[in-house]
Amino acid sequence: MEGDGIPASWRAALEPALATSEARWLGGWLRAEEDAGKVIYPPRGQRLAAMALTPLDEVRVVILGQDPYHGPGQAHGLAFSVQDGVKIPPSLVNIYKELESDLGIERPAHGNLSRWAEQGVLLLNNTLTVEANKAGSHAGRGWDAITDAAVQAVAERGEPTVFILWGSHARKKAGRVKALGSGDHHLILSSPHPSPLSAHSGFFGSRPFSQANDFLEANRRGRIDWTP
Repeated sequence: MEGDGIPASWRAALEPALATSEARWLGGWLRAEEDAGKVIYPPRGQRLAAMALTPLDEVRVVILGQDPYHGPGQAHGLAFSVQDGVKIPPSLVNIYKELESDLGIERPAHGNLSRWAEQGVLLLNNTLTVEANKAGSHAGRGWDAITDAAVQAVAERGEPTVFILWGSHARKKAGRVKALGSGDHHLILSSPHPSPLSAHSGFFGSRPFSQANDFLEANRRGRIDWTP
């Protein structure tokens, strides 16, 4: 993962995973794909942005997605987020609809979720890269071990944390929390993905934002201001 230095607060947690042969193979494979002319999102330097913006010891909520947006200029290292000036993708439109229904927060005109990340919301995808215009193209290529390590590091800290799992790929990570025997210290909220293909199957009406804040307040960890 050339060009993506490990954020200092995550180094001890991620270095063992990044030192594996699987991770080394992933780094070489990504370089080979780019050398062959394939466009990979997000660009180098942004692939660990979620961890750079949300230090490990400040994580209060983990929102897990599947893989990055695969359109030009969309992915910038935060799950479900796009940078200012980029059209809001359909999944994020639905997240904003649920946010408005849940907390009455008016839908913004931008899709940048950096403000969430800066408050301790780790916006992490299961897979951290994707080939342009090919959703899911980097699944199973080695990112799982790294994102598993990130989730496990949060769970092992013992601080009561909310894990919001959207979609079947994200829900597989629930085992990383429960397997530690610390699941009682955390709140796991699972629902279908906010994609237009599945949002009406249980994402709408799931009220993850208010549930997260109620749990955090009950455990003396404050509240998230979910205004993007």
